[in-house]
Amino acid sequence: MTAMRPRYSPALRRLHWLMALLVAAAYLLIEQRGLFPRGSAPRAAMVQGHFWVGLSVLLLVVWRLRLRLRDGAPPVTPALARWNAWAGGLLHVALYLFFVVQPLLGLATAWSDGKGVLVPFTQIALPALLPENEALAHTLEDLHETIGTIFYWVIGAHILAALWHHWLRRDDTLRRML
Repeated sequence: MTAMRPRYSPALRRLHWLMALLVAAAYLLIEQRGLFPRGSAPRAAMVQGHFWVGLSVLLLVVWRLRLRLRDGAPPVTPALARWNAWAGGLLHVALYLFFVVQPLLGLATAWSDGKGVLVPFTQIALPALLPENEALAHTLEDLHETIGTIFYWVIGAHILAALWHHWLRRDDTLRRML
């Protein structure tokens, strides 16, 4: 582990920004599906896109966590107060949990609702690991939506914290990820 680097490793920086784009795309796809009528091909494409973007986030977070454990994090300069480091760590744990839990909840919702997760550009569906169960599907969908809504706020807090560190505290927190 090289803790004296002034920035995160190039791979971690790329993954951070790629995942930020993918999370934004997942939100955009699912929020904009209402532009199209139920049962229409464009709406189905938006939903399937949402599924695959979410699965991409799930796969990338595994790689990102491995790199993060291997490479560590460069120290913040000037050093953070204990409470500030603790709050930042808690926010990052919440983000990583989101990257794992949301795609898994989304898959479970789709499968229990009898919706296929189609391999892109085919009519081949991933094998469903859960039986159809309408009540479970509604419960999982509500949970998936609630966590998604909460994470608008968590992501907003993450962005505001980065800007606070950069513009008000004037430390290198943001520059470590650029």
